[in-house]
Amino acid sequence: MFLQIHTLTSYHATLLNRDDAGLAKRIPFGNSTRLRISSQCLKRHWSESLREVLDLPRGFRTRHFFSREILPRLVEKEGVDSGLAERLVMTLVEGLITKKEGIGSEGRSGEDRLMLKQPVLFGKPEADFMVSLLKECAAKGEQAEAMELLKANLKGNKNNFKAMLRQAGHGDLFAGFEGALFGRFVTSDILARSDAAVHVAHSFTVHGLDTEVDYFTVVDDLNLPEETGAAHAGDMELGAGVYYGYVVVDIPLLLSNLTGCDSKDWEKQDPKEACSLLEALVKAVSTVSPGAKLGSTAPYAYSDFLLLEAGKQQPRSLANAYLRALSEKGDMIQEAIDVLAVHLLGMEKMYGKTSDMKAVATTKSFDEAIARTFSLNEALKQVLGFCFGEKGHGYFATAV
Repeated sequence: MFLQIHTLTSYHATLLNRDDAGLAKRIPFGNSTRLRISSQCLKRHWSESLREVLDLPRGFRTRHFFSREILPRLVEKEGVDSGLAERLVMTLVEGLITKKEGIGSEGRSGEDRLMLKQPVLFGKPEADFMVSLLKECAAKGEQAEAMELLKANLKGNKNNFKAMLRQAGHGDLFAGFEGALFGRFVTSDILARSDAAVHVAHSFTVHGLDTEVDYFTVVDDLNLPEETGAAHAGDMELGAGVYYGYVVVDIPLLLSNLTGCDSKDWEKQDPKEACSLLEALVKAVSTVSPGAKLGSTAPYAYSDFLLLEAGKQQPRSLANAYLRALSEKGDMIQEAIDVLAVHLLGMEKMYGKTSDMKAVATTKSFDEAIARTFSLNEALKQVLGFCFGEKGHGYFATAV
């Protein structure tokens, strides 16, 4: 079972996502170059928004997990001697993380001695478990005994870290809800990987690229009357446009990541957490904007069109509706919706039904023969009800 999310969102003069040169990201597509927002940028901003509304364990994507999360908790909250705590944490890192991702302590001091070579996603449940494990080892009193106990735990449970977390009461969201949604890839022999249940495409404009360089100056408020000129001058590239966005959710895998079940048993699980997560995700996709240049461009926009599709069919993007860039005339959002509808009908004429149900939320008009139009909340209720049956309807009836 897949949930597909298609959006059309119009942004005014903004710089939503920059490259290493400070220019707006772009991509050639069809007959023209388009403005682009990377999937990594989108996922980052959605994750930040989800942390504010979800009552689920979060994750930390960082190089400083052991130095700024584990060690301070062990010393300041659990009262472990700082010297013993650092040696325990160092041993833990060496047992969990491969040399490629691990620490390179040569020439470092202080907390930098525990800094990883590259960012890794860890979950709050993993942090809680690691702190409790190290506290238990430190309670042995003698450093040698504490180290031996830790090494024995790591060696004896090398292929069973998830089970250790579960037995210790830290649940199945070992890498936080971010890991359940967007996955975690680690080369560790012990840390568990999680495959991404949410697949995010790069968003791009349905029309050709047309940007402008905004030249700006900063006036010095304490200039003397005879002093002229600016205190600072700079520029940035701005662009406006209607962006097509596409997201796919593998629902069996999402349930597996949330509950620890085999994905083939997803329908037997309580879908409450999944429904809560999907509701929040769809609302984030349609309302949360990338945050570059907030103060000077106010890049806030809600989607004017949202198509939700659910079914067991192989997902397919509708991006090819815009291989031919739209002309920048008239009501471009309505034209983009109409072009998408024509492309969707063409796909289904060729392949047959490409999803089992469709629901639309839009500020514009949409062909009701293709899909019924609802408010966003009602569209969510319809799609969750389809995916999870009465359990989905039951959740949403009280949640909205």
